[in-house]
This record gives sequence, C-alpha cells and structure tokens, in this order.
Amino acid sequence: MTIDTSIIISTYNSPDWLAKVLYGYNNQTYRQFEIVIADDGSKQDTFDLIENISKEVFYKIVHVWHEDDGFQKTKILNKAILKCSTPYIMMSDGDCIPRADFVEQHVKYRQEGYFLSGGYFKLPMDISKAITKEDIYNGHCFDLSWLKKRGLKSSFKNNKLTTNHFKAWLLNKVTPTKATWNGHNASAYKTDILAVNGFDERMQYGGEDRELGERLMNNGVKPIQLRYTAICVHLDHSRGYVNKEALNKNRAIRDVTKAEHKVWTDFGIVKKA
Repeated sequence: MTIDTSIIISTYNSPDWLAKVLYGYNNQTYRQFEIVIADDGSKQDTFDLIENISKEVFYKIVHVWHEDDGFQKTKILNKAILKCSTPYIMMSDGDCIPRADFVEQHVKYRQEGYFLSGGYFKLPMDISKAITKEDIYNGHCFDLSWLKKRGLKSSFKNNKLTTNHFKAWLLNKVTPTKATWNGHNASAYKTDILAVNGFDERMQYGGEDRELGERLMNNGVKPIQLRYTAICVHLDHSRGYVNKEALNKNRAIRDVTKAEHKVWTDFGIVKKA
C-alpha cells in the first residue's frame, strides 16, 4: 500500500484526548496515510501513549516534539511539515476525532491549486469524557440520536452530523461561513504550503492558521468549502493559552498580510538570514 497523505495532529499535554483521536484515525475508510504528531512540549505520558498506541494502529506515527516554551504551535507545525513524507498534507488537532470518512473526503476533493476547508462539531465536556474507544469504532460519537440521549441540545449545527451527500453539498454552497484554513480541519499540497514558507512563527493563539490560508490565497491557491462534508467532533477543553496581547499581535500581522497581499513570511520554515 502506497502512502500518499500525511496528517499532522497538533497536541499539548492531552494524552486522553489524543488517544481518542488516534483511534478515530484507526477507523478510517481510506488508509493510505501516515500520522505526524506536532507536539508543543508534552510530558512523558504523551510519549508513553504514542509508544503504546502505535502497536495497535495500522498507520505509521511520527512524533515531532520540542521543549515546552509556552504556546509555540506554529513552530512545531513547521517542524512537522518538514517531516511529512508525502505530497499532500492534512492538518487537525489532538482534540478532534475524525469521522470514518474524514480522510476519504479530503482525498476525494483534493486538487492542485486549491486547499480544503473542513468543519467540526463541538461536544460538551461530559460527552467528551464519556466517549470510549468502542464508541469511536462503532461511530456512536457521530450519531445524533446517541449524542442526544447523553444531553446534546438541538441546534442547526447538528446538520453537520446528519447530512447526506446532496444536503452537504447544498449547505456548503449556502453557508455564510467563509472557507478558511482551519487548524482543526484543512488540507493542501505540501508544495503550496512550502511556497508561502509555512506558518508565521511570531504568531501565538488566535488566527495563526487563518493567516497561513490568507497567504495561500494571495499566492493563487483557492479554498474549497467542506464544512458539512469532512467532519470531526471537537472534544471540550480549557484554553489557558488565550491572551489579549497575543490576539492583538496576531491581528496586526494578519492586517499586514491582507493589506500588502503578502505571500511569503520571513518568520516561517525558512528563516531570514
């Protein structure tokens, strides 16, 4: 079996959530992929988890790690990009369990000159904790009736879990949400990501993924909306890394990217001499 897709999964000290995510990838209908874990400084329990789970799953896991130095997700993602051995890269997070057809949908819709923008479905903490490996393998965590029995409230967003092919296509067309590069669910050819020099490593949490997408679009790579087609469920967690100063800094960087129609960042994979 020829591996043709690399999936980067970002994580930081969340081994319980990461285990559920990795089981999700072990349940995929499309299997010609490798997993590259972009680890922003996790402790030994994450190393132990990856070692143990790698014996269970069918795919190869590459663990890319650096020392914990606060929120440095953009730096570890750039390192992970270089470790990808295939021409096509998907990106998601270590708190997002992929539906069984997740990789299949990205592979189905990928095409040169475009990147794919998928969606996610947020779960509350109690349901996030309750999901077991068997629930993932059986697809229960994507079953709306199963989720409602555990307290999930009715919402228009529930359509993400119940759409058939035509309905998903229609909702992708009419959604007011723009197709952007989403850290939890996006994909592109590696050459396109390298052509814009990857992520801007000055950026911390808050729009750092969107800024990459904006440079891709500035370079002529167009987005395809898969908000209702390529689905993962998002496990709840706290966000202690959010701070106003970083958000303001990121906003300023994105404003420059848009105003100057920037394609390349001097603070990405290739560093300015």
